Amino acid sequence: MPHFTIEYSANLDARVDFDRLCRTIHKTILDTGLFEIGAIRVRTIRCADYAVADLLPENGFIDMAFRIGHGRSDAEKKATGTAIFEAVTQELASLFATPHFALSLEVREIDPDLSWKKNAIHPRLRPKGN
Repeated sequence: MPHFTIEYSANLDARVDFDRLCRTIHKTILDTGLFEIGAIRVRTIRCADYAVADLLPENGFIDMAFRIGHGRSDAEKKATGTAIFEAVTQELASLFATPHFALSLEVREIDPDLSWKKNAIHPRLRPKGN
């Protein structure tokens, strides 16, 4: 963990550089100092079918979900969410110039008793002796 998922309406394909957006989010998460690089996952899910607000075809959305493991304070979670939301808002400023875009973010803490993980990347990226 953390896993960051971006669901978006397909009508944004030509208006958003999703590779760059993923890298911006990845860097913002890493810059918090709260997460190991080997655990960070940022991905997109394109929604070909959707119905937004008053159903105008130019209406679009990005819904972001940030799933993190247990162990961070409420203040750390809020600061991380705020940093990510601000970075994404800046990156997508042009979309807010029209009245047809909605952006959302939710941070979810995963119950450690109900989460299983196996990561072969950590040993390669962690400093020796950790």
